[in-house]
Amino acid sequence: MLSLQEISDRLEIQDLLARYSHAIDRRDWSALDQVFTSDALIDYTSMGGARGTLPEIKLYLAHALAHFKGFQHLVATTELTLTGDTAHGRTICHNPMIMEVDGSDWIFFCGLWYVDKFVRTEQGWRICERIEEKSHFFNLPPSFTPPPTTISV
Repeated sequence: MLSLQEISDRLEIQDLLARYSHAIDRRDWSALDQVFTSDALIDYTSMGGARGTLPEIKLYLAHALAHFKGFQHLVATTELTLTGDTAHGRTICHNPMIMEVDGSDWIFFCGLWYVDKFVRTEQGWRICERIEEKSHFFNLPPSFTPPPTTISV
């Protein structure tokens, strides 16, 4: 049976995962400061992205996602292990993305898992490490190349 604390922790972490998705989909990079710890390590390399600190990743996302007309991050089925003030999670993400190809919208899909380490802070739960694990791409445009991963702050 789950304790009230564990139920609360699980709900807070699910809310944290939703806040990440909404921040990305709104292109609200400053909202990520309420999702990650200031010293977080974020690694998107398995999906063709960058690896870096929160400031580096915010800059990377602003440049990389400017190439896309839209996207939605659907996260679900989190497997979560809580140990006091830390937690480990693995969460499915299904991510349709829209880009213009030859004057028309082209929709493709990214399937991945977020492998996260969480820590309880004075401000609530935060992600201190996020590593993407690739599952698949579907319907990539034939000419698609990932945006550059060079980061400089």
